[in-house]
Amino acid sequence: MVGDATSSLQPAPSAPPAGGADASLGRRRRRRFSILTRRDLLVLAIMVGIPTFLHVFFIWLPTILTVVLSFTSWNGIGLDKIVFIGTKNYQDLVTIYPPFWPALQHNIIWLGVFIFIATPLGMFLAVLLDREIRGTRFYQSVLYLPVVLSLAIVGFIWELQYRPEEGLINNVLGTTEQGNLIDWLGNRDLNLWAVLVAASWRHVGYIMILYLAGLKSVDPTLREAAAIDGANGRQTFLRVVFPILRPINIVILVVTVIESLRAFDLAFIINRGLNGLELLSILVTNNIIGEASRVGFGSAIGVVLLAISIGPIILFLTRMMREEPT
Repeated sequence: MVGDATSSLQPAPSAPPAGGADASLGRRRRRRFSILTRRDLLVLAIMVGIPTFLHVFFIWLPTILTVVLSFTSWNGIGLDKIVFIGTKNYQDLVTIYPPFWPALQHNIIWLGVFIFIATPLGMFLAVLLDREIRGTRFYQSVLYLPVVLSLAIVGFIWELQYRPEEGLINNVLGTTEQGNLIDWLGNRDLNLWAVLVAASWRHVGYIMILYLAGLKSVDPTLREAAAIDGANGRQTFLRVVFPILRPINIVILVVTVIESLRAFDLAFIINRGLNGLELLSILVTNNIIGEASRVGFGSAIGVVLLAISIGPIILFLTRMMREEPT
């Protein structure tokens, strides 16, 4: 009884103070941070600061200035000649500037060909090469080679192929019933589709590599389980493999939208983006550094192109994130 009374009179052990774990974690972090020398901090600042500065200087700053200049009238000479005119550039763009709507239509066609033709073809080639057939490495290198080349080089290559007399394509196809050679790049009804063939030739290899990387990361046991359940190859890909490739699909959609809307090199090299090859990016160039030198008007076209590029990407990413399980 005495022992029980004595034990009951002893103070109960005090509970650890609230936030003690957080305080000890903070002390450990400060101790770890204090281990860094001044040289380490300098190297860290350089490694983080220089890329951040370059990104802000070459990406964000020009973007912000483009948006600001789109509301002005300026010929690019003398900052004192910048005149704020509100939304007049945008109003003129959609009402009294004839090349705008054909250029927008051509960019939409470019995007449609990339999404519905080039991307499925690249995915099909990736599925074939994922089966480890003989010569897979060689086929991967050959199909990816156009991606290594710049778009300017690709434009020169296909311009040689499309030449009416010396070109390979007309020499293979021969003449028409009237004895004429097909003018692939001079005919405004054909040149856009001819350029799209050249652009898709490069884009297919890019999409193939992205999908091939995604297919290599799929767990083989999932395919084995689907085969045991009686699924054939097509069913396994559509119902098992393809849903797993959702992150790759998001990346490919973003890349495809950007590549199609920023298209410039091929059309500009072939005929400076004229005679049926008008694109929004070419209109931006012609207005800013062309003979007229309308920096404000060209900036307005650039803002429209930026909005068109970002809009579908934001909508798709928002929808995908909402569908992710919590």
